Amino acid sequence: MDIKNNILETIGNTPLIKLNKITKDLPCLVAAKVDYFNPGNSIKDRMAVKMIEVAEQEGKLKPGGTIIEGTSGNTGMGLALAAVVKGYKCIFVTTDKQSKEKADILKAVGAEVIVCPTNVLPEDPKSYYSVAARLAKEIPNSFHCNQYDNLANRLAHYETTGPEIWKQTDGKITHLVCTAGTGGTITGAAMYLKEKNPNIQVWAIDVYGSLLTKYFRTGEIDMNEVHPYISEGFGEDFVPKNYDMSVIDHFEQVTDKDGAIMARKLAKEEGLFCGYSAGSCIQGLMQLKDRLKKDDLVVCIFHDHGSRYVAKIYNDQWMAERGFFDVKTFKDIVNSRGTKQKLVTVDPSQTVAEAVELMKKFDIENIPVMNGAAPVGAISENGLFQKVFSNPDIKNEKVETVMEPPYPLVEFNTHVEKLSSLINKENGAVLSKDEAGNYHIVTKYDVIQALGK
Repeated sequence: MDIKNNILETIGNTPLIKLNKITKDLPCLVAAKVDYFNPGNSIKDRMAVKMIEVAEQEGKLKPGGTIIEGTSGNTGMGLALAAVVKGYKCIFVTTDKQSKEKADILKAVGAEVIVCPTNVLPEDPKSYYSVAARLAKEIPNSFHCNQYDNLANRLAHYETTGPEIWKQTDGKITHLVCTAGTGGTITGAAMYLKEKNPNIQVWAIDVYGSLLTKYFRTGEIDMNEVHPYISEGFGEDFVPKNYDMSVIDHFEQVTDKDGAIMARKLAKEEGLFCGYSAGSCIQGLMQLKDRLKKDDLVVCIFHDHGSRYVAKIYNDQWMAERGFFDVKTFKDIVNSRGTKQKLVTVDPSQTVAEAVELMKKFDIENIPVMNGAAPVGAISENGLFQKVFSNPDIKNEKVETVMEPPYPLVEFNTHVEKLSSLINKENGAVLSKDEAGNYHIVTKYDVIQALGK
């Protein structure tokens, strides 16, 4: 029988999956090492267990001890799973930038979570680095994993991630592409792969606001490079000890917006529901596509699962509020429809039956009531549905007797987030005039469709 002794034995041996649609214009094969298949839904399971095993071997973590770590969530999950199996307590320190889901998941597996401010320097007493270090000194029989400087982090990927990729590609890999955070994944995997074939190119994907890219290029730690960014799980405002820059060939930076949009594309076009770093990884690769040749075999690391980001990059409102959608205004929505159908309206003197026929004919739920060139009311499928119950003969009445208040009139360049706030249960649409003086309508369905493109 093939029965695992515990959940930790399911870590690793994650699949390598070919990308088909997003990379169709690239000259070579691109495959994703999808590590959300690990039990904690991220690649961090590998190094979390390794750090604990090494700490046990070195006598730094004793039975009944407390594991302390500063984590954006994924490392914490791996550590928490190991703690459950091995009988340790966990205290995790994270930042207020991280998604709420990550903290909730850590609490679900028995960990205590402390949230610290993001926009402070690493040496600030309130930073999550400093708080984790302080707790490790104050709490008896505790061990601070310190994934940034603990070389067991990269050792885990040297021993598992690198060899798996080499075996799965039959040694034909030419490029490894990976987002750069603690440095453990990219450095450990690169060290192994470069030993097998020094010609393998290793490309690190960074985010604007991180100092890693400039450090790689100049050897200079320039704090002027550091500014707040939204991307999660990679980028740093210092250089962790896990890095060995000699095994990395190139650093490429991507924007918060491009990484988020690409993550959503991975879900819709490849069926891979991944986290922020996966989208950024592919975006970085696409920015470097001119460097690729026909016989190349590119492996991209997809670190974690999209369930950690449902309130962020997979939330339309969150994306719209940050300007991450190309469709931003009423005008953009109208132009994105493709067809230029004239606005369907009714006159106040027409019957309800005539309005219903128009709804059926054009498959619409909201119709402005116009008195000449001026909107004076509205007819909605939802509003009529409620009125029919109280008066079945309503279809013979004039529209003016049952119409609702007119839809709000907005400027043609009104932003999507403003439109979203105007459309609600009582008000199913908004109107606007274009430059030529023609009226257009935008409904809740239009906003959802436009944001999803």
